[in-house]
Amino acid sequence: MKNTIATLKERKQNRQKITMLTAYDYTTAKLMDESGVDCLLVGDSLGMVMLGYDSTVSVTMEDMIHHSKAVARAAKSAFVVTDLPFMSYQTSVYDAVFNAGRLIKEGQAQAVKLEGGQAFSEHIKMITQASIPVVAHIGLMPQSVLALGGYKVQGKDYQDAKNIVLDALAVEQAGAIAIVLECVPADLAKLISQLVSIPIIGIGAGVNCDGQVLVYQDMLSMYDGVASKFVKSFAPIGHHMKQAFTDYCQEVKQQQFPASIHEFAIDSEVMSKLKSEFQS
Repeated sequence: MKNTIATLKERKQNRQKITMLTAYDYTTAKLMDESGVDCLLVGDSLGMVMLGYDSTVSVTMEDMIHHSKAVARAAKSAFVVTDLPFMSYQTSVYDAVFNAGRLIKEGQAQAVKLEGGQAFSEHIKMITQASIPVVAHIGLMPQSVLALGGYKVQGKDYQDAKNIVLDALAVEQAGAIAIVLECVPADLAKLISQLVSIPIIGIGAGVNCDGQVLVYQDMLSMYDGVASKFVKSFAPIGHHMKQAFTDYCQEVKQQQFPASIHEFAIDSEVMSKLKSEFQS
């Protein structure tokens, strides 16, 4: 059965945890969907883990649409959320609604995600009024990392913590269907989860959120970047992939692959005629 806004809200009400992972391609998304992951996030993190950029700010709408379509084709059960990339919505409410519509229509997403709290309430409200579900992203916001002074925990002092609480209340009031809460103290995340009726999906925000999200390259040790404290490696897939690539190169060079079991046969009489014709 396909996950929807209603099923995600029901999960929160029933205190059933929501699982979310990033996905950027059909094959990986299909494996996640078949594994029972509730939500697939086509994150602008693809700029770093798929395209090799230093940050998310270079990601374009075309990038997001391209990857979103691939993920959506694989998601038979999972709910697909796609990021609005940097400067696709900050410039105006009109741009926000227009580009959100592109992600739904062209990217086949079921919801869009944008970074920002109180300052983007009007954007969320108008996108929602256009019948487009919105997931808000507050706390540490990667698109604003320059303004925030780097990738660091948010909400550690009273005023910053209060602002994050106000952000959560504001985006809920504006019509957001869920909130991604990144890199905040666990007790603050627990309070916010209790204050709002919409699901809180945490990343580096502790166990008391309504769900969790991770970048899949991080949780599979595939990405060589510095691992954050909140990341757990669930399998050393990166190591296994490197070893497989090394073994492949070695076997090809040593003529161990392909072996006879990997080859197709041809009738000997056919080969004799061909050799007679072309090698005489």
